[in-house]
Amino acid sequence: MKNNSKLFKSALKYIPLASQTYSKSYKVHFKNISPYFLKKGNGCYVWDEDNNKYIDFISGLLPIIIGYNNNQINRAITKQLKKGITFSLPTIIETQLSKKLCQLIPSAEMVRFGKNGSDVTSAAIRLSRAYTKRDNIIFCGYHGWHDWYIGNTKMSIGVPKKIKKLTSSFKYNDIKFLEKLLKKNPKKYAAVIMEPVYDKEPKNNFLKKVRTLTKKYGCLLIFDEIVTGFRVHLRGAQYYYGVTPDVSCFGKAMANGMPISAIVGKRKIMKNFDKIFFSTTFGGETLSIAAALETIKYLEKKNVINCIKKFSKQLNKDINKLINKNKLNNIFTLEGVWWRPSFGIRPGINRKYLIALRRNLIINKILIGNSFNFCYAHTRKNLYDKILFKINKALKDTKLSNGFNNIKIDKNTVRS
Repeated sequence: MKNNSKLFKSALKYIPLASQTYSKSYKVHFKNISPYFLKKGNGCYVWDEDNNKYIDFISGLLPIIIGYNNNQINRAITKQLKKGITFSLPTIIETQLSKKLCQLIPSAEMVRFGKNGSDVTSAAIRLSRAYTKRDNIIFCGYHGWHDWYIGNTKMSIGVPKKIKKLTSSFKYNDIKFLEKLLKKNPKKYAAVIMEPVYDKEPKNNFLKKVRTLTKKYGCLLIFDEIVTGFRVHLRGAQYYYGVTPDVSCFGKAMANGMPISAIVGKRKIMKNFDKIFFSTTFGGETLSIAAALETIKYLEKKNVINCIKKFSKQLNKDINKLINKNKLNNIFTLEGVWWRPSFGIRPGINRKYLIALRRNLIINKILIGNSFNFCYAHTRKNLYDKILFKINKALKDTKLSNGFNNIKIDKNTVRS
């Protein structure tokens, strides 16, 4: 950790949190155990500034769907780089990607691009307000850093109180509470924006019921598929679960790590962008668009998502076997959805156990946050046994720590 620690002190001097992204900062990782900086990646491996090599299950916070430093994606970027990056007028490559998204995504008839998830979720909110002529929003899940959403979370510092009054929230699968909100003020809400799935599956036709309610009360249904898009299914979670929203937001895995996002929707709604001001200098930046086109082509040709699904289900079974083998099944569970499983703890068990396990995974050179964020490179057959060996070692080390009495929870170790 010598180089990492030295660089960390320097970064703190010039960069708040020593990171451009909160969820990549020391606030959500282990001091002196997790690396502070990474310098390169290849496949599913990353190296820190001390040349320690990790199997990475954070996957850049989920944009990495194929793997780091993929030759096919690199060639597409390099080819476009020789032509130019940002131009004074639109380029035809924007139309090519827009057309492809409309062919794939059920809710897509027109498309606009941004650079990150918050760009397009915020654009979706502005669009819904303009289209419905209503101001209030109901949300479920995480939707970025902009005021309209973050104002109703624990990280609302700097957001005017007036803005907070414009949003309400409901919990996933709680259709009764959503109906209560809408019924109480039937003409108040412009949109319901939600992640179609996150860490649990929809129950009792939840998504279909949400769709029915939004139609009944005249508000738009917006699916935030920044995380689920090109990961749950090539055509989105909306296709996977058979529910088509009015507007959708995509990003992350769409370009295997290059910065691009997209808002897509029905033509009669999206045409309002002719009047709504949503404009970014780098929205048509060509390297990311080229990477997105090549990523989608790769996902289609290699049947990537199905390969990851098969790998994930097998790994889940084998991890559960290791939990039982180490007689830790009274403490740990493996829970969540197939595309993003995570370790959990049994009811009544101290959370220190979970933190100790995550710390031991990192010590055993598995870089992980709260979940296993898979990419295609993880599915290589010659890697599987190595992954299981490291997980088993981490479970054993956790078991041998005598009830974790010596584990101290850093107040900065929070949900990532």
